[in-house]
Formats: sequence, C-alpha cells, structure tokens
Amino acid sequence: MRLDLARRTLRLASPLETAYGPVRERELLLVALTDRDGLTGYGEAAPLEAYDGVGFERVRRALESYAPVLDGSEGLNGGQLLEACRQVEDLPEALAAIDLALWDRAGRRAGRPVAALLSSDPRERVAVNATLSARDRAGVAEQAARAVREGFSCLKLKVGIGDDAGRVAAARAAAGPQAALRLDANGAWSVEEAVRAIDALAPAGLELVEEPTHGLRAMREVRERVAVRVSIDETAAEHGALSADVADAVCLKISRCGGLSALVAAATLVRLAGAEVYLASTLDGPLGVAAAVHAAAALSSRGPMPHCGLATLALFEDLDDPLPPSDGHIALPMAPGLGVAPF
Repeated sequence: MRLDLARRTLRLASPLETAYGPVRERELLLVALTDRDGLTGYGEAAPLEAYDGVGFERVRRALESYAPVLDGSEGLNGGQLLEACRQVEDLPEALAAIDLALWDRAGRRAGRPVAALLSSDPRERVAVNATLSARDRAGVAEQAARAVREGFSCLKLKVGIGDDAGRVAAARAAAGPQAALRLDANGAWSVEEAVRAIDALAPAGLELVEEPTHGLRAMREVRERVAVRVSIDETAAEHGALSADVADAVCLKISRCGGLSALVAAATLVRLAGAEVYLASTLDGPLGVAAAVHAAAALSSRGPMPHCGLATLALFEDLDDPLPPSDGHIALPMAPGLGVAPF
C-alpha cells in the first residue's frame, strides 16, 4: 500500500484566543493510502503543539517512518496495519491519520459511510455547539445572539483569558435563559482559582466547565468543591483518566485518541465508568471533523450524547465548509467513506 503525504495550511478568519495562547492557523498533513487495486483512502494529521505537546515535524517523521511498513503490508487487514505502524512509533497524532485513511478506504470499498461500518443504526445528524471566539463583551454578545438565531442551543466560550465575568454575562444576556452555556478554561486555573472562578460565574447558568484545571488529582478536588458540572479534555490524556471518575463528562478528540478505532473504544470505557462523553475538534480540517461526526453518529445510537464541539470549520477563511451546521446540528455525510473530499 502506497503512502502519500501533502502539507496544507488553514488560516483562521480571526485568532482564537485560548489559555495557552492564540491560534492563528492550522498546519495539517493529508494522508493518502492507495492499495494495489488503485483504491485510495484519505486521512489527516492535525497536531497542535501548544495543546497536545506534539509538533508538526515529529508527526511528519513518524508518518514517513510508517511508509515501509505500509508498502509491505500485503495480506494484512486494517487493524493489523495500524498495529504494525504503532510498533514503529506509537504516536497518536500520526496513527490517527493512518486510521482515518483506512476507514475511509474501507467505506469507499463497501460503498457505505463510515458510521454505518461502526454502527447498525447511526444517527442521521449530530448536535453541536457554537463557539464564541470574540475577546470583548460586545463581540461575544453579537456572536451569541447570531448563534441562537441560527438554531444553536448550546454555546461554548473560552475563559481564563481575561474579563471572564463580563463576557459570560454578555453571552447569557444575548443568548437568553434557554441556551446551554459551556465554558472552556483549557486548564488555566489552579484548584483554588478554579473554585473561585466557577463559583463566581455559576449564577449565569452553566451547563459545564471544561478543563478548569489540569491533572486528575486537581480535577477531582475541583469537582468535589463546586456545584457546576465539570469535564476533562487535556487531562483525558493521562494514564487511567478515562475511568478515574474525576469529572462528570469527558471530551474526546480524534487526534489525541489516535483515530476512530481508539476513540470509539475510549468512549465505551468512559461510559462504563459512569461519565458522559462528547467529541470535539482540535481545529481539525474537513477530514478530521468528518471522522468525528461519523464517530458521534455511531456512538449516539448507543446512548445520548451532549452537544459536540465540531462546528469549527466555519472559523477558517477561504474554506468551503463541507459540513455546515443547520439548526444546531451537522448532518452525517452519506457518501461512501468519510464523505468529504481532501481540500
């Protein structure tokens, strides 16, 4: 099986401010796997070093090191291929790209969308939240009001970046009392800071606060001391986190999990441990977001899922969004494979 790589850069229409700094663009590696019959499956690697600590060049080198394994892969199935690559270098961000391409290829060969390979009854659409990216109160209010008009019932706002109280109040006032308001601190706070901040912001009516602090021990303490539901995101990468019972929900991501296969397994473990699970994008490209939509559609058939953070492609400039949200949902792509073309 031949491996081809191509570098792509997506620029955000405006920087997304986070506790770990602004994100202005995303460098992606597109992966194409072509078998001897000429059938090609596509995937993407989407490392975000400030978020996951893994740099673009490290992922590129790992993918290049998989090429000889894939070239001599005749007779191996998808799971065996992925394991052979893992034996060369166990890097989730790189393995995710291979995994996505294998699923895309399998769906194309079967003439079915990937979600239909994961579940006998995938949902036809996935509920998603709107992301409020403005730094100022007026901008947040404008975005919140527009999101509600467009049919979103869940809004997500970054906190830990300044004027949290003012921006949260503006979002709530503009969105009205019915919309769910989700905050994401990206681990900006210590335990004491997190408790104070959540207590101060709670009167606005919060669905949950994502990653208020980092680490299992710290997350457990925050959860025990606040009345608002909390979820883990970055902390989910720690050993044993998925079943540690330190949060009410766990945010899973394609890149960090190492692809669709590992994400579905991780979601099952989270649910068995008694927590909710939802999926989100690390500002992925179209292939990564499509893969997460397929996973969410399949997982939703096994139980309810909170709104997913997958309506992110509209944040990029000069990108024709192949998965536009409508009435707060993204429709499952029904074409064979992942259902979207490499950009």
